[in-house]
Amino acid sequence: MADTGERKHDLRAIRAAIRASPGALRLTLVRFTSQFGDGMFQAALSGAILFNPERETDPLAVAAGFAVLLLPYSVIGPYAGALLDRWDRRLVLLVANIVRGLLILAVTLGLLAGLNASPLLLLALAVVGISRFTAAGVSAALPRVLAHQWLVPANSLLATAGSACAAVGAAAAVAVIGAIGAGDTGSAAAVAVSMTGSVAGVLLAAGFRPRALGPERRPGRTVGAVRAVLTGLLVGARAVRGSVDVSTAMIGIGAHRIVFGANTLIMVLVLRESPSGATTVEGGLVGFGVAITATAAGMLFAALLTPLLIPRLGRARTVLLGLSCAIVVQLALVLPTALADSAEATHRAHQLLLAGAFLFGVAGQTIKLTGDAAMQIDIADDRRGQVFALQDTVFNIAFVLAVAVTAVVVPADGRSVAVIAIGAGCYGAGIVALLLNNRRGKRKAGASRPGCAR
Repeated sequence: MADTGERKHDLRAIRAAIRASPGALRLTLVRFTSQFGDGMFQAALSGAILFNPERETDPLAVAAGFAVLLLPYSVIGPYAGALLDRWDRRLVLLVANIVRGLLILAVTLGLLAGLNASPLLLLALAVVGISRFTAAGVSAALPRVLAHQWLVPANSLLATAGSACAAVGAAAAVAVIGAIGAGDTGSAAAVAVSMTGSVAGVLLAAGFRPRALGPERRPGRTVGAVRAVLTGLLVGARAVRGSVDVSTAMIGIGAHRIVFGANTLIMVLVLRESPSGATTVEGGLVGFGVAITATAAGMLFAALLTPLLIPRLGRARTVLLGLSCAIVVQLALVLPTALADSAEATHRAHQLLLAGAFLFGVAGQTIKLTGDAAMQIDIADDRRGQVFALQDTVFNIAFVLAVAVTAVVVPADGRSVAVIAIGAGCYGAGIVALLLNNRRGKRKAGASRPGCAR
C-alpha cells in the first residue's frame, strides 16, 4: 500500500513538473503527435505491403521491405546524430516534421497511382528514417526542459502515453482501411491521415525559442561540422563504452532487437496463414493490429514498472531481468507456434503468440527505458545526440539483420523450431555479454579507488 501511495504521489509530482515547464509540455506534445503519426503510417504501410491482396509478398520480399525501411538510416544515423549535438535541435525538429509531411504526401500519391513496391519503400524509407531522427532529437532535448531527478519516472510516464498514442494511430489506420477496404486506396487514405502528426509537430516545434532545446555550444565552421558528422559513430561508441550502464543497456537492446526481428517475421507469416475456423482477430491485418496493440500494452505496463525496478535492482540488473524473462517467453509462448500439429493446436498457438507479444513489449521497453535513463544522465549534453543516434542504429540494424537471416531459413508458413530456439540462445548470449561487461565495470571501479593495486 505504501508503494502504491508513493507511486501515485510520484506520478502527480511528475505531471506537476511537466505542467510547470512550458518547454517540457510542448516537447511532450511533439513526441505524442509524432508517435501517433508514426503508428498510423507504419500500420497503413503494413496494410499496403504485407497484407494487401493486390500485392504478393514472400518472406524474402518482407525482409527486403524491412531492410529498405530501416537499414539505410541506420548506416547514416550515427553521423547524423552529430548534427543533434551541433545544430539547433528546435530547428531540426521543425525541418524534420516539414520534410516528413511532404514525404508522406508523396507516399499517398504513389499508392493512389499504383506504384510498385520498390519506389514506395524508398519513399517510406525516408519517412521512417526522419521519424527515428526526430525521436532521437526529442530524447536528447528532454534534459534541457526537465530537471534530472525526474528523467527516469518522466521517461516511463511519457513512454506510457506515447506508446498509447502509437497504438491509437495504428488502430486508426486499421479502422480506415477496414472502412474503405483492403487495397491501395484504403492504405493511401490511412497514410494521408497520418500526416496530421507531422503538421502538429511543425506547429509545436515552432513555439520553442531558438536553441531552447540545446545543444549549449554554438555551431562551428562548416569544416568542423563535416568532421563531426564523419566521426559521429566513433564518438558515440566511445561515449557508450565509457559508461558501463549505457553499454549494458546497449547490449540488452541489441540482443532483444535481434530476437524481436526474427519473431516479427514469424508473426507476419503465421498470421497470414489463418487456421481454419479462426476468427479474423487471429489473422491478416486485423490480427497483426492486435499483435501491435498487445506489444504496445506491454510497453505501457513496462513504463509503469521500470521506475519501480531501477531504484530497487539498479540499471544493470533491470536489463538482466528483462533478458531473462524474454527467454522464458520465447520458449513458452513462441515455440508452440512451430510445434502445432492440428487446427486446435494452431488456434491455441496463435493466442499464445499474442500473449507473447505483450510480454515482449514489457521486456523490450524495460530495457529501452533503462537505457534512455542511463544515456540522459551519464552522457554529456554535447554527446547525447550521437549516443541516441547510435542506439537507434543498434535498434534498427539488429532488427533488419535478424529479419533478413530469418527470411532465408524460415519456411513460408513461419513455423521453425530451430529459428525460435536460436532466438532463445541469442537472449542467453546477451546475458553472458552483459555479465562480462559488468565485470569490466567492477574492475575499472576497483582500479580507480585510491590505494588499489592493479
